[in-house]
Amino acid sequence: MTQKAFKYRFYPTPEQESLLRRTMGCTRLVYNRALTIRTEAWYNDQKRVSYNETSAMLTEWKKQDDLQFLNEVSCVPLQQGLRHLQKAFSNFFEGRAKYPTFKKKRNGGSAEFTKSAFKWKDGQVFLAKCAEPLAIRWSRELPKGATPSTITVKLSPTGRWTVSLLVDIEIEPLPKCSNELGVDLGVTSLVALSNGEKIANPKGFNAKRRQLKKAQKVLARKQKGSNNRHKARLKVAKVHQEISDARKDFLHKLTTRLVRENQTIAVENLAVKNMVKNPKLALSISDASWRELVRQLEYKCDWYGRTLIEIDRWFPSSKRCGNCGHIVEKLPLNIREWDCPNCGSHHDRDINAAHNILAAGLAVKVCGANVRPDRHKSDGSCYEAERSKK
Repeated sequence: MTQKAFKYRFYPTPEQESLLRRTMGCTRLVYNRALTIRTEAWYNDQKRVSYNETSAMLTEWKKQDDLQFLNEVSCVPLQQGLRHLQKAFSNFFEGRAKYPTFKKKRNGGSAEFTKSAFKWKDGQVFLAKCAEPLAIRWSRELPKGATPSTITVKLSPTGRWTVSLLVDIEIEPLPKCSNELGVDLGVTSLVALSNGEKIANPKGFNAKRRQLKKAQKVLARKQKGSNNRHKARLKVAKVHQEISDARKDFLHKLTTRLVRENQTIAVENLAVKNMVKNPKLALSISDASWRELVRQLEYKCDWYGRTLIEIDRWFPSSKRCGNCGHIVEKLPLNIREWDCPNCGSHHDRDINAAHNILAAGLAVKVCGANVRPDRHKSDGSCYEAERSKK
């Protein structure tokens, strides 16, 4: 069984919207209070506050006269907010994320409901303390017999309401095929494939850049706290939402196609977090969304019985000749085509890199490869990071 989320838009009634906004406000307040307490405890006494302690604090907060409104909403989203905070701290202490930050009202909000806080009846969702079902626009049907285990309601900065239903389903693997593919990530061409195909980068941010700039200028001129500033902020948020929607739609279609057509896919394990520190390339790299592309390949390959192989980021895929294996010393980014000084082969930089990535990935798949030792110069080897459905 695999957990899969199905996301839909819904249109709440005025009563439902009022209740959901209050629920999200209470969840945000509890999260921020707990974050403040945990931060002060660490800086003042070098003490870590656990989830159980914050949960006990929540019980006491509900008894205070100035926080009686916490009892007017379901307690489940409040507890889930504390669990999310605990996970955020775990990710921080293990080096996977930055220190947790405070939630802000202008960023929208979310509320997570577990089985005890909602009812699934006749294909309709009844949330806790709501008499009417959510008016969900069912853009696609849930699998037959699937029952949601968790429901997350989210409000975007643009005012869009969405609901995500997490269900346990059995996903049938795709029929096996013999195709193998190497993928080289880039900026001008989003991906170059080892079969010789290049897929252009849609550059969603650049498409809306002038519109966004105009909306931000209007926002900057509005007086803080005014209703006109609120309207201008919504216009800016809508442009950002359009950029995000277009990018996600393109990436989903691309990754689904690659997974359907190929049994084995090899990619580079790029350190995007470090690469965006370059101010000249940060915008282009962020707009390309490489990490999201690889993330989608990871879980889709796991779902459909495909194999994804990540090779070492230090593997010289661009500088290595795909014909004779010669590695050139320097290959600046402005050089898109080059001739091998050893065998004379002419290479397209990106297509050659995709061929080398595929070759290295197949070597990892067949016989494994050595891990490059820390603080040692790269010798062109790669390391094994294979993901396949067991």
